[in-house]
Amino acid sequence: MPAVTHPRASRARLRVALAALATLASSVLTALPAPAAEADPAATGRLTGTLSDGATWIADVPERWNGTLLLFSHGFGPTVAQDAPTPAVRTELLAQGYALAGSSYDPNGSMWALDSAERDQFATLDAVTAEIGTPRRTLAVGQSMGGLVNAQLARDGGGRIDGALGQCGLVAGATDLDNYQLDAEYTIARLLLPGQDVELVRFDTAADAAATAALLTGAVTAAQGTPQGRARIALAAAFLNLPAWSPGKDRPAATDWAGQEAQQYDWFAQGILAFVEGGRYAIEQSVGGSNSWNRGVDYARLLAGSEQAPQVRALYRAAGLDLDADLRTLTEHATTTADPGAVRTAQRTSSAGQGLDVPLLDMHTTADNLVPVQQENRFAARVRAAGDGALLRQAYVERQGHCAFTTAETVAALHALEHRVGTGRWDDAATPAALQRSATALGLDGAAYVPYEPARLTVGRSPSRV
Repeated sequence: MPAVTHPRASRARLRVALAALATLASSVLTALPAPAAEADPAATGRLTGTLSDGATWIADVPERWNGTLLLFSHGFGPTVAQDAPTPAVRTELLAQGYALAGSSYDPNGSMWALDSAERDQFATLDAVTAEIGTPRRTLAVGQSMGGLVNAQLARDGGGRIDGALGQCGLVAGATDLDNYQLDAEYTIARLLLPGQDVELVRFDTAADAAATAALLTGAVTAAQGTPQGRARIALAAAFLNLPAWSPGKDRPAATDWAGQEAQQYDWFAQGILAFVEGGRYAIEQSVGGSNSWNRGVDYARLLAGSEQAPQVRALYRAAGLDLDADLRTLTEHATTTADPGAVRTAQRTSSAGQGLDVPLLDMHTTADNLVPVQQENRFAARVRAAGDGALLRQAYVERQGHCAFTTAETVAALHALEHRVGTGRWDDAATPAALQRSATALGLDGAAYVPYEPARLTVGRSPSRV
């Protein structure tokens, strides 16, 4: 079954597409922090400006500035300037004396603004310091897509920034992201919509992306009603690196395979595919084509490398399905190719695994539905390969959801980074126990730092091998 083209939507299908697009917009806005539209009362004043490419910037400076400037990189969504992860974090940081700044990125292109974000952040730093003077210390902070921007700043910012704090960062980069998402989408299309042509890449419009999201989500919803369908949903979830722990639920037991699948289905039912397809459309806009492919992928080998393989095998056995046959079908019909120029552009603009110039502390929730925690494993391997492993520390919060950090967890991580920058040593400041003590001592909104080792990211190919 070709998985790249389909006839134009009928009027009925267009209505479905528009409904899915509304779901996509809701998903984007609820997954990301709200833009900083108004100055915080804890700030002495709000500074604003516009950069040469049309990007806007904002800065908040407290009355008693402690000399540290935090440069915040916001996540995927509307290109509106933000200078903190959440309003509550902004208020607390200003109360502690930090100055805050951040840019919108270039508003004239895709929301996947990686071709301008790093440049705009450095330009914002120049503009703000021209107004308030040279900081004693500058630290970069980034969240989600902004976590990838933040990793780029940590890679290139020596002499301009002193350290970086990443939150739920998309640090594996755009091509890894699009590839493992393609594997999940392709699995749903091939196994749950047999005989149908489903457009999975090279979307012409946002409505096309929304139509695909609606079609795939509908297939998953229908499949959840049978054991065979649930087994195949689990297979797609494994390729998506989707956590088996959803909001408002207790974590399923280690061998509660059906319970795990039910909570993976929760994520699908909440509209994750609308976010995935909308993100793909934005990335393709930004990089000039499709940067994902599955031709040559061995899906049996891909599943074997997933931490969720035991769950998938158990559910297939219980359903009386032949897993090997499904994996052969996926492998034999995997024909999607990438646009080499788009892959090169994504590698240049939308990756950050080439090393570090300054210390970087990354924090991640253990059950992140949009940016899987396994991305930290992929990123750490690249940093170590570059010889910069000593500059990187990673910390984990036991919680469901994307960027679902408390204010206390964020501030404690910032203080741990400051210890590394100030002393030249991490010591034990970034260990789970130390971060938990530090966060709890703030008396704010609680913390859940835990020892954790993320599994390998299930992706199965490298951007260098198109």
